[in-house]
Amino acid sequence: MGSCFVVRLQKILAQAGVASRRASERIIAAGRGRVNGAVVKEMGVKVEPGRDVVSVDGREVGRKPRRYIALHKPRGYICTRATEEDRQRIGDLLPKEWSDLFTVGRLDYQSEGLIFMTNDGDFCLKLSHPRYRIPKVYVARIQGRVKPETVQKFERGVLSAGEKLQAARARLLSANNTRSTVELELTEGKNREARRLFEAENLTVERLQRVRIGPVKLGELPAGKWRALTEPEIKSLLRIV
Repeated sequence: MGSCFVVRLQKILAQAGVASRRASERIIAAGRGRVNGAVVKEMGVKVEPGRDVVSVDGREVGRKPRRYIALHKPRGYICTRATEEDRQRIGDLLPKEWSDLFTVGRLDYQSEGLIFMTNDGDFCLKLSHPRYRIPKVYVARIQGRVKPETVQKFERGVLSAGEKLQAARARLLSANNTRSTVELELTEGKNREARRLFEAENLTVERLQRVRIGPVKLGELPAGKWRALTEPEIKSLLRIV
């Protein structure tokens, strides 16, 4: 669905500078911590940053300002917080002090283009849930000539591993014997949906770029760069859901 995440309470306290991780565990065990007003004594309790209210001894733990970032993910970067050898993470493209940001949805390793990052769990959940059918537009460069009837088929739906995939809209932008360009608008939020549509028709994707999420366009934002979403953009995205 997306990559909204939860963090253990003791880690939240440590990151906020309340105490070390071990000392934070002692604070929790003593019943001094609360989550959304409820006393918590168990070590395994998890908190959703940007959504849950955490306090210690009656004082709210300082929450970092909510951030909403549009980033142009380059090819060859992964959308995860986990460390993997020889893999670059898109979080590395942001200031180090923004380590609490997480991605809204995913783009696979080979794909590029627009992705949002935030520390607002509610915003992440709303924009990544398939129920809200947020439109996402992709432009794909395909090896060889793509036939118009194939593109029309994407709108009717194709089967991939027993699952029906269907584009809300599909357009053939250009085609010759060497290369074709196809634009897809997807709303279902299925895993690797754009690539799987092409794979289902035995088409080879040379490049896949997401150029729009809802009303927000990638525009001229260079690969590897980011910008803050504007207030009107944030409001327009939330209006969709």
